[in-house]
Amino acid sequence: MNFFPVVDPAERSATECYDLVLELGELADELGYEHVQTVEHYFSPYGGYCPDPVTLLTALAARTRRVRIVTGAVIPAFTHPVKLAGKLAMLDHLSHGRLDVGFGRGFLPTEFAAFQVPMEESRARFAEGVEACRRLWTEEDVVFEGRFHRFGPVTLLPRPYQRPHPPVFVASATSADSCAAAGTAGHHLQVVPSVTSAEQLRGMLAAYRAAWTRAGHAPGGHRIQIKYTVYLAERHAEAVEWAERWERGYVAHMARAVAPLAGGAGADYPGYEKFAEKAAGYDFATALKADKVLAGDPDAVREQIARIRDTFGTDIDLSLQFSPGALSRDRAATAMRLFAREVMPAFGRAGDTAVS
Repeated sequence: MNFFPVVDPAERSATECYDLVLELGELADELGYEHVQTVEHYFSPYGGYCPDPVTLLTALAARTRRVRIVTGAVIPAFTHPVKLAGKLAMLDHLSHGRLDVGFGRGFLPTEFAAFQVPMEESRARFAEGVEACRRLWTEEDVVFEGRFHRFGPVTLLPRPYQRPHPPVFVASATSADSCAAAGTAGHHLQVVPSVTSAEQLRGMLAAYRAAWTRAGHAPGGHRIQIKYTVYLAERHAEAVEWAERWERGYVAHMARAVAPLAGGAGADYPGYEKFAEKAAGYDFATALKADKVLAGDPDAVREQIARIRDTFGTDIDLSLQFSPGALSRDRAATAMRLFAREVMPAFGRAGDTAVS
């Protein structure tokens, strides 16, 4: 379950949002979902209720026992690596080794402007931040001489619970090069299909798998996580009606957040100016037909997931995106139970093709 807080404060307060996430996180743990995760964003109703995923995930870790805890993702460009590595190591202990760490570059111009970080530095800052965290987790007396950060010698405390460190995921929106770099480095992958064509996403996954193999990493050792919004109900028409209403609101918030990209995001983000166009031109019926959003009764959603696996491979995990601004607690809990009972068993849990 990906708790992405796309919510206007006029619809639901931050306190209500967090309370709902915590209740549903406990339910996900009880129902056997593979992971819970959230993302780092600022200022906007598009994710802005979660400026610090580690804080929310720490609360979720304290209220759960089995479900994995995932950052999906934290942005190294906005945090000093000593601080970020230490916070994540603490969360790894507080969750007793249930942490997966997803790192992302970030892509919203308003966030980079607020942190006074040039967007054209995002790729370099991302790579440096991930490498600094890895070294801090695995080495002692670290002396780091990077382009943006220099420190040491330091030995991080606490050391991570998981050895040598928590599993690392790299989030990529549209770049096959970023996917290939993740595969070469031996990192796992997080992608969002709603902003790419099926052909483009197949190319991204092919680049990742090929790079993983060329680098000599263990066959089948990679994990690919694809995030979908899911709307499920006993009655198909009800789920589709509900999906169209809330998906249009979700995309409207996203369109406003990415609007500054229309002016171009610099050489480090080729093609991202079209991201805003895609959000503004969103059509629900087209997205549903293309399996970019999952909606319907259990039979319909099972069929969609089967098509997705046929298209992108059986080595993918599905992360179901839930916006705490959209639903009542009862309706969300009902959908989660229905998915666990009627859909998840058809595809397996963690250790097979996880549907989370």
